[in-house]
Amino acid sequence: MSRILITGGSSYLGQHLVQLASASCHTIHYSYHQNNPSLPVQGHWLDIRDETAVRDLIFSLQPEIIIHLAGSNRGSEMASVIRQGTGNIMWAAREVDARLIHLSTDSIFRGDAAPYAETAVPTPVNAYGRAKADAEAIVQQHPNSAIIRTSLIYSLQEMDHGTRWMAAALAKGEPVTLFSNQVRNPIWMDSLCQAILELTEHPYTGILNIAGKQALTRADFALKLLDFWQVHPRHSLTIAPSSGSWPLNCELRLDRVTAVLQTPLPGVDQVLQQFSNKN
Repeated sequence: MSRILITGGSSYLGQHLVQLASASCHTIHYSYHQNNPSLPVQGHWLDIRDETAVRDLIFSLQPEIIIHLAGSNRGSEMASVIRQGTGNIMWAAREVDARLIHLSTDSIFRGDAAPYAETAVPTPVNAYGRAKADAEAIVQQHPNSAIIRTSLIYSLQEMDHGTRWMAAALAKGEPVTLFSNQVRNPIWMDSLCQAILELTEHPYTGILNIAGKQALTRADFALKLLDFWQVHPRHSLTIAPSSGSWPLNCELRLDRVTAVLQTPLPGVDQVLQQFSNKN
C-alpha cells in the first residue's frame, strides 16, 4: 500500500482516478483548486502556482507517489499553472523522494509526422502545446518520473466535457463544427485510470504513450459518442476541416506501452461493443 497524492482531483479524470485508487488499498489524498467534489478521501485546497503551499502540503503528507493531473487551458492562467505549477510539484517531489507521474498530451505535436513514438521531439503549434511541452522538460529533471502522453479522454458513465458542450449547443440549435482532418487516439477513462495505477507500481521512467488503439478523426469520434448518448436533434451540426492553430494528425505509437504495461487499451469501437454486450 502506497501513500499517493493526486493533484487536480476535481478534474474529469481526477475524480475517476481518486475513486478507483481509493478502492485499491492505497492511502489517497487529492488536491483541488476551484471546486471540491467531496470524494470519499481527504481533499486539500491548493494553488499549485504557490511554491510555499505546494511544499507545505507535500512535506506534511509525505507521499510516496505524486500523480500530477492539475492543469488549465484558460488563457489568463494557463501558462503559469502548467509551467510554474509543474515546476513547484516536481521540485517538491524530488525533495521528499516521491515518484512523480505527470499527465501530458498529444497536443504537443504539429501533427505532420504521425504516428509519434516516445522519442518524438515536441513540435507545438499553439500556446497550450508549448506550455505542455515545457512541462515535460521540467518533469524530466526528476530522475524518478514518468510522463504519460495521452489523447482525448471519454467515459460511458459520464459525458466528457466536449460531448456535453456539443449536446448543449445542439439542443439550442447553435452551430457545432466537427473537424474531419484532426486525428487522435481517444482513450477510455477506465483504461487510462488502470494504466496510471499500474504505472505507480512499475519502475518505468521516461515518456510513455498511453492512448486507445483506434485512431479516429475528431468528427468520427464525436459522432460515435453523440450516437451513444442519443443526442438529437443535429440540424445545426456540420463536418469540415479545421483551419485554426490546432495540430492535425497526432496519432501515437503504442508498441512500447503494450510491452511495458498489462492494462488493455481498446479502441472506441471495441469499448462501445463491450458496453453494449454488458447491457
